[in-house]
Amino acid sequence: GVYHVVVEYSEEAVGRLAMQLAGQLCAAALDDAPFDVAAALTQLAELDEDIRLGPSTGAIVRAALARGIPYRRLTDGSLTQFGWGRRQRRIQAAEVDRTSAIAESIAQDKDLTKAMLAAVGVPVPSGRPVSDVDDAWAAMQALGGRVVVKPLDGNQGKGVTVNIATREQLAQAYAAARAISSKVIVEQYIPGNDYRLLVVGSRLIAAARRDPPFVIGDGVRTVRQLVDGVNKDPRRSAGHATSLSFIRLDEIALGRLRLQGLDAESVPAAGTRVVLRNNANLSTGGTATDVTDDVHPEVAARAVEAAQAVGLHICGVDVVCRTVFAPLEQQGGGIVELNAAPGLRMHLSPSFGKGRGVGQAVITSMYEPNEDGRIPIVAVTGTNGKTTTA
Repeated sequence: GVYHVVVEYSEEAVGRLAMQLAGQLCAAALDDAPFDVAAALTQLAELDEDIRLGPSTGAIVRAALARGIPYRRLTDGSLTQFGWGRRQRRIQAAEVDRTSAIAESIAQDKDLTKAMLAAVGVPVPSGRPVSDVDDAWAAMQALGGRVVVKPLDGNQGKGVTVNIATREQLAQAYAAARAISSKVIVEQYIPGNDYRLLVVGSRLIAAARRDPPFVIGDGVRTVRQLVDGVNKDPRRSAGHATSLSFIRLDEIALGRLRLQGLDAESVPAAGTRVVLRNNANLSTGGTATDVTDDVHPEVAARAVEAAQAVGLHICGVDVVCRTVFAPLEQQGGGIVELNAAPGLRMHLSPSFGKGRGVGQAVITSMYEPNEDGRIPIVAVTGTNGKTTTA
């Protein structure tokens, strides 16, 4: 009546919970009692999402294992060690141990980053930090056209508003940015597409065009129903476990709808493209299309120069331009931001196009081809003489 059960798992806590829930399921079957399978699966998925390595760290770890390089998690988060002893290296998400805190600090300051890139000839949009709404209006008038308002030290597109044309829009955008950071920057709006270029070491490894979350009207369903329909795509989830995230009808999305004369209960005409956010971040429901093979050598060179000017070994370079087929200077494009810990999900599993081996590129930049991060270990055992022999 005693059985030994072997369970395969990738995360021990998830495996243990699965066993507990399986026991409850068996007990419910024996007692002819109800058992909520959907709730049990949700509980397992949420625990796995909380404790497993994220997509960026996980991709780098898998690349290390393929090379025979040992690893261990140093915390419950993404801080991970490869190798042993003097040959060990460490990463945290998509940051490597040899990237300085100063380089990361520079990348977080958007105004300082732009100044440093402009100094080495990398095209960037004009703009400056502002102190209040009136100062933002003065900056907008000085730039002489549509502008972008964003937090000076934000991330993931939070608080960013683009293509601002009126003072009313500017006031709303300033409030949104100010809610994220005490410092706000107003800069020239560059028309075009949003691209993310991934630089590792001295090479461009991957590139993706990012599109903001949107729905297409059918003349029958409301915006809310259209969003619900898009969110049924199995590639979408609440976290980062899948290649896409849910589109959220939050206050930012509702504000974007108001700018289009719509609300959540409006019924867009058939074929109408309804944009639900200004930014194209995957974490807010955007999509990514791989364009790595299309990037012009001059565009790739500017991305590498930008990363090296700041000192980032792994760098997500945000570029706005009409196309990556031509140099930025020819089309009035520019680099709008650098990211010190870029998410790799859009390159690993793009919404459209082929995934790229970005994890292998990171490991290759950390270890020479013949290195595995290991050090010699000798074990001495026996009855007498172990200490003397050792």
